[in-house]
Amino acid sequence: MLDRIKASLPSLAPAEQRVGKLVLQDPRAFANLPVTELAERAHVSKPTVVRFCRSVGYDGLSDFKLKLAGSVSEGVPFIHRSVDVDDKTSDVAVKVIDNTVAAFLKYRNDASSFALDMAVQALAETHSTGKRIEFYGVGNSGIVAQDAQHKFFRLGMNTIAYSDGHMQVMSASMLGKGDCVVVISNSGRTRDLMDAADIARKRGATIIVITSSGSPLAAAGQIHLTADHPESYDRYSPMVSRLLHLLIIDILATTVALRIGESLQPALREMKNNLRNKRYT
Repeated sequence: MLDRIKASLPSLAPAEQRVGKLVLQDPRAFANLPVTELAERAHVSKPTVVRFCRSVGYDGLSDFKLKLAGSVSEGVPFIHRSVDVDDKTSDVAVKVIDNTVAAFLKYRNDASSFALDMAVQALAETHSTGKRIEFYGVGNSGIVAQDAQHKFFRLGMNTIAYSDGHMQVMSASMLGKGDCVVVISNSGRTRDLMDAADIARKRGATIIVITSSGSPLAAAGQIHLTADHPESYDRYSPMVSRLLHLLIIDILATTVALRIGESLQPALREMKNNLRNKRYT
């Protein structure tokens, strides 16, 4: 969470930057002080403190302070343990599991419910109007895009996933107002994804990006779902990032399904019954 605030500072207004610097100086104190004292220490107005919280992706001051307190809590440390060439299988298993669990706990504390709500609203509205939902990813993120398409397809949505840059550009060129694109990227710096997102946005589609803070892709969409982690993708194929992206997709799919409501249940029951013939008893 603190890394995200630090990365966001240059894009904030000067007054909001002072609030952000106050957070970075002493996050524990910020989480416990009343808004009046926070405003005085940052030399800003009380509404500016609230605006800062919303600018960095939170519902307001209360939501921001709750997530901040969890982020700096000693009870949920984030320890990244890289595997070594001489590790035993048991050591590798423990480190991979610990890294994943720590990343999930960090996301639980850092996740912006405001951004998630915006993404769910956009996806639900696209479903209600029968417009298209497209998922773009390259490499490992392309696999996540395929998984996302599978989850939302089962909700009766008009979905498709592309992992080829040329197909992404061609499909983005055919989108329009009311359509929605979910772009998934570990680095947030893939040229093909940036090109496709730019085309889709110009066509009037809503762009949701799942990527790291401070990356070019993070600023390319209307809705940014932050997926930060300390995993290095220089030595090994991404693991934690892929699982974190899958987790975010699960949250979106589950919440959208709840928004659709009971009207979805008959189709899901019929689908389940039809699939029974594909299994051995």
